[in-house]
Amino acid sequence: MISAQEISKNLNEKGFLPLPIDPSLDLFEEIEKLKKEKNAVILAHYYQEGDIQDIADFIGDSLALSQKAANTDADIILFAGVEFMAETAKILSPDKKVILPDLKAGCSLADSCPPEPFKKFKEAHPNHLVISYVNCSAEIKALTDIVCTSTNAVQIVESLPKELAIIFGPDRNLGAYVKKKTGRENIVIWDGACMVHEIFSIEKIDKLLLENPGAELIAHPECEADLLEKASYIGSTAGLLKYTQTSKNNTFIVATESGILHQMQKSSPNKTFIPAPPNNSCACNDCPYMKLNTLEKVYNCLKYELPAIELPADLIKEAKKPIVKMLEISAKLGL
Repeated sequence: MISAQEISKNLNEKGFLPLPIDPSLDLFEEIEKLKKEKNAVILAHYYQEGDIQDIADFIGDSLALSQKAANTDADIILFAGVEFMAETAKILSPDKKVILPDLKAGCSLADSCPPEPFKKFKEAHPNHLVISYVNCSAEIKALTDIVCTSTNAVQIVESLPKELAIIFGPDRNLGAYVKKKTGRENIVIWDGACMVHEIFSIEKIDKLLLENPGAELIAHPECEADLLEKASYIGSTAGLLKYTQTSKNNTFIVATESGILHQMQKSSPNKTFIPAPPNNSCACNDCPYMKLNTLEKVYNCLKYELPAIELPADLIKEAKKPIVKMLEISAKLGL
């Protein structure tokens, strides 16, 4: 039996429980057993490895997953994603236990917007409404007036009075996309970004388009502007998936994290999906944080119910307000 001290040390140093697993175990079967025993629900973001997506109860984008989990009677939410996503699940389900397979599964975008500098940025722009992309920490949400997603960011901004000055954070590329689409000049953008969506090579993509006549480039709005200008379709991860399902086209170059290709291929097995190449020697574009989660870590996380996400009650209260505001606006807009 592993001691509490050893568990604490491992979580502090490694971020997960590196406990031995019997190699003869069928992890898919064992995880299913644990889910039933513990009344747990497993959420997997589209960027997780295929095996984790295949054992999940729900697969999707971060906020939608947290909303689905909140509507279940589960006692435990295992979020196979990154830390800010698990925090959002805790914000929407404060009475449920939320666990994350690896505490070091962070996010370059969330990390690019620390709370204290953002607070000073906000103070330097008084009388500005703060809109934050949901891909941020609980602390940033607590400093925000309205949260948005990559799906509804444009509509949220368009629903507000044109004369209203806005701070948009933390993603500069999504902010620039929103500013261009809405035509609003009174938007001040925080200078943050996702490392995954800024690594794509335009030159390599152009070559792929020449090599694959008729292929469509589809992209997430976290990508840089010069790439978005070349895209046939721009949308959230869920939006990209839906587009490939309904499009008559058969070949797609996909400019977002390559984990989504698993669901694209499953739902459209006769179509071809090519991950947009990055500007390095790698063949595809993986988020190193997302890929910290493994099936083995999911098993140990569920078995021992660790690592757990803990947030102060006052932070949960403040961080939930901008999410509720977004949902109210979305309902009025019929989104």
